[in-house]
Amino acid sequence: MGITSFYFLCFFSIILLLYYIIPRKCQWGLLLLCSAAYYLVSGSGLLILYPIVSVTACYIGIRLLEAAPPELVRRRRAVLVGTVLVNIGILVVLKYVNFGIYTIDGIAALFGSRRPLIESVDFLVPLGVSFYTFSLLGYVIDVYYGIAAPQQNYLKLMLYGLYFPAVISGPILKYREHGEQFFEPHPFDYVRVTRGLQRMLWGFFKKLVIAERLGTMVDTVYGGYADYPGAFIWFATVCYAFQLYTDFSGCMDIVLGISESFGILLPENFRTPFLSRSVAEYWRRWHITLGVWMKEYVFYPVLRTRFFTDLNRRWKERFGRKRGKQYATFAAMFLLWLTVGIWHGGDWKFVIGSGLLHWFYIVMEELLAPPCARLMERWHINAGGRPVGVVRIVRTFFLVCIGDLFFRAASVGDAFAMLKGAVTVWNPHILWDGSLLGLGLDAGELVIAAGALLLLCGISLMQDRKGSVRELIAARALPIRWAVWYALIFAVILFGCYGPGYSAGEFIYQGF
Repeated sequence: MGITSFYFLCFFSIILLLYYIIPRKCQWGLLLLCSAAYYLVSGSGLLILYPIVSVTACYIGIRLLEAAPPELVRRRRAVLVGTVLVNIGILVVLKYVNFGIYTIDGIAALFGSRRPLIESVDFLVPLGVSFYTFSLLGYVIDVYYGIAAPQQNYLKLMLYGLYFPAVISGPILKYREHGEQFFEPHPFDYVRVTRGLQRMLWGFFKKLVIAERLGTMVDTVYGGYADYPGAFIWFATVCYAFQLYTDFSGCMDIVLGISESFGILLPENFRTPFLSRSVAEYWRRWHITLGVWMKEYVFYPVLRTRFFTDLNRRWKERFGRKRGKQYATFAAMFLLWLTVGIWHGGDWKFVIGSGLLHWFYIVMEELLAPPCARLMERWHINAGGRPVGVVRIVRTFFLVCIGDLFFRAASVGDAFAMLKGAVTVWNPHILWDGSLLGLGLDAGELVIAAGALLLLCGISLMQDRKGSVRELIAARALPIRWAVWYALIFAVILFGCYGPGYSAGEFIYQGF
C-alpha cells in the first residue's frame, strides 16, 4: 500500500480521525497498532519478524546496559558490540550477501573464470530495513554513552522502530531528540493539522506531477542508452537528478506532513540541496539525517580509534601539523564514504556513485581551495560575489549529476559506457528539434513537467532566502491563502500521474 495510493489516504484519514477521538494516553497505542497493520499489508506478513527481532535485540541490549554500572566497561562494551552485531548481521544478510558474491565472481572473471564461483542468494527484504536499523542502533549507542535515557516499555520501543510513516524511507531518527514525542499526549491543534496536510499536498505534487513524468524520459534513455547518445544522456541525467530529488523529498514532505498532523515533528531531511556551492555543502543539505548519523556513529568513532590517532600523530610529524591532520581526516573520510555508498545498496554502482566519487570530490575541493583563492585574488575576482556563487552552484550540480549517473545506471560498466557516449557524440540540436518528444512524453506533458519544475525552483529559491513558504502563505489574507492551496490541489488532481490503469512507482529510496 503505497503512501500515494487512494487506499493509503483512506487509511490515514481513519487514523487521523480516531487519533483525536480516543483518550490521549491511548494515542501512541493506536499508532503502534496502525504501524504494525501498515507493515503487514505492505508486503509479506512474515517480514515483520525482522524488525521485531531488531527491536527485541535492542530492547534487551538497552536493559542490560541500564543494569550494568559504568565501571563495568568490558561488560557494557560486550553488550553494545553484541547488539550492534545482531542488527548489522541481519542487515548484511538481507541486503549485502549478493554484493559479496558478485564481487567474488567479478574478481574470478578477471582471472579467466567463465562460470560463477558462488550462486546468488535472494532474500525478501523487509520494508525500511536500513532506516529502522540505523534509528534503533543510534539509540542503543546513545544509551551506552549515557546521552539518552533507556526506554523501559518494550511496546514503546517497538513504535519508535516501526512508526509507519518513517519506516518507508526515513528520516533516520534520534531517540534523544524525537523519540519521546511518540508517547506524549497530543490535543487537537487546527493549525498543526492543516500545516501537516499542506505539506503532504506539496509532497504529492512533487511525486505525482514532476517525478513520475521525469521518470518516463529517464527510463527511456537509460534503458536503451546506445540509441540515445550525446545530449540525450546529459538531458536524461539532469532529469534524473530532479526526479530523484522530487521523489525522495516529496516522500519526506508526505511523511513529515503525516507526522505533523499527529503533533509529531520529525527532523528535516532536505534543505534546497541544488543551491549548494560545494559537494560538502550539498551533503549537509541532502539526506541530512543520514549524513548526521554517519558522522556521529561512523566518522567520529573512527577518528577516535587508536589506529587513526597514531596515524594522525605520525602524519603531523611527517607533513606538518595542518597537512598531517588533514590527510588523516581524508583517510577516515574514505571509510565514511565507503560506508555511505554501501548503505545505498549492494552494488558497486552505489559504492561509486553515492560514496567514493563524492569522497574524491570533497578531498579535491579541500586541496584546491587555497590555490583557487589565491588565483581569484590575483585576478581581482570577488570570491563572495553572485557570479562566482552561480558558477559554484552549477559546478556542484554537474558533479552531483555524474554521481547520479552511476546511481541510476544498470551497472558500473553501463555507467562508463554512458559517459563515453555522452562526451563522444555532439548533438545539442536534439534539445530544440523535437527529438525529446520521442522519450515518452508528448508536447503537452513536456510543458507540464517544465512548468512544474520552474515552480519548484521558484519555491526553492524563496525557501532558501526567506525560510518556510507555508509561513509566508499563512501570513497572507484568507482569500490568497485559499487560492494558493486550492490551486495546488487542482494541479495535483489535473496533472498528477495516477488513476485507473496507472500505478505510481514506488519511492526510489524505499528500496534502501
